[in-house]
Amino acid sequence: MGIQPIAEDLWIAEGEIVNFYGFPYPTRSVLVRLADGSLWVWSPIRLSPELQAEVRKLGPVAHLVSPNKIHHLYLTEWHRAFPEAKLWGPRSTIKKRPDLAFEAPLEAEPPADWTSSLDQAWFKGSPLLDEIVFFHKASRTAILADLSENFSEHFLRENWKPWQRWIARHWGITEGTGYAPLEWRLSFLDRKATRRSRDKVLAWDPERVVMAHGEVQISGGKLFLEKAFAWIG
Repeated sequence: MGIQPIAEDLWIAEGEIVNFYGFPYPTRSVLVRLADGSLWVWSPIRLSPELQAEVRKLGPVAHLVSPNKIHHLYLTEWHRAFPEAKLWGPRSTIKKRPDLAFEAPLEAEPPADWTSSLDQAWFKGSPLLDEIVFFHKASRTAILADLSENFSEHFLRENWKPWQRWIARHWGITEGTGYAPLEWRLSFLDRKATRRSRDKVLAWDPERVVMAHGEVQISGGKLFLEKAFAWIG
């Protein structure tokens, strides 16, 4: 499918379907052109020669970003192709990938490298998995990895077995709900911290929501996230 623009200086790239503990998951990357003309690449997908050529046409890749410790699989091949790019992630990703040289861990405030273009929030109330959520200011687009999964019925019927579809519907990781997976929701023990992060995201008043897994929300982003975060309380 190649790179698709969804707003000015903002693109998505759809990747292959990967196996995640027996469940087929689609992959998606987000690319942002920063104020200096360089590219910020979130959750890199498998880098085919065709995708690499498309990316180079958009500008120099300056930042490769892992939003949580699950989204790290293709960092090595992207960094090999774009060796000048800085590697970023929360401390949990950095600990998982000692083979890579990261910048300082991402936390609640954006680094100077992209603060004029992007804001971020750190969801850290779970001992199992934390995540950095990003916000592209100019297009009012929130960017989430696994804090919202929004699978369409078509995707589930094409790729998931009947018992897996049952789980998806009962966990609320489908269109109309867009929750995080149940096991992750249950692991958020410090809900006070989680609510602070949720409130920061909602205060951005996002128009769009892009998640790694599921249907992109082109409009009504804040309403979508209010529902997707309803489990936080």
